[in-house]
Amino acid sequence: MTVDVVLPCLDEAPGLAWLLPRLPAGVRAVVVDNGSTDDSVEVARDHGALVVQAPVRGFGSACHAGLEAATADVVAFCDADASLDPADLPRVVGPVVAGEADLVLGRRLPDAGAWPWHLRLANRELARRARRRTGLGVHDLGPMRAARREALLGLRLTDRRSGYPLEMLVAAADAGWRVREVDVPYRHRLGRSKVTGTPLGAWRAVRDMSKVLAA
Repeated sequence: MTVDVVLPCLDEAPGLAWLLPRLPAGVRAVVVDNGSTDDSVEVARDHGALVVQAPVRGFGSACHAGLEAATADVVAFCDADASLDPADLPRVVGPVVAGEADLVLGRRLPDAGAWPWHLRLANRELARRARRRTGLGVHDLGPMRAARREALLGLRLTDRRSGYPLEMLVAAADAGWRVREVDVPYRHRLGRSKVTGTPLGAWRAVRDMSKVLAA
């Protein structure tokens, strides 16, 4: 079985150059350009990735554009900043392919200093609220995850900003999906995050996810 991995991208040329050669066999990259001004698109094409344009800015906009462009039965998601190693995708994808889980989330195990304390704290609080909302024993709203494409499209996700990953989890829980967490190493990213790289960006991400929980 082949797998498509969606890589939302906004000026992530160094991350893509490190990440794309490390894709496991049978995994195709779908790089979704969300308005890059560096050579991210050229790097992606040079490494054989399918490049999709998502002109409307937003993490969820890029993720969903990649999901719609994917053609594989199983679709994974991963950040394009080299913080997550695509060599770990099989442990996330495996339970979905084997029919043991409907949605698998990669629970990040950070290297020292790789995950700033304020982002860990925000993630921990959001995960606590997600557990209360869904009844699922999740501990991380991490970006590496996998599910079947048609099932994901059937969730009819509408958030196009930072709330997209949490909306996916909430909708999956409401649909009775089997959700599993697996551990994945988390490295220092290359470059600064466009979502949570500033206090304002982190606040916006928390705000977007809080709206999902309040819906």
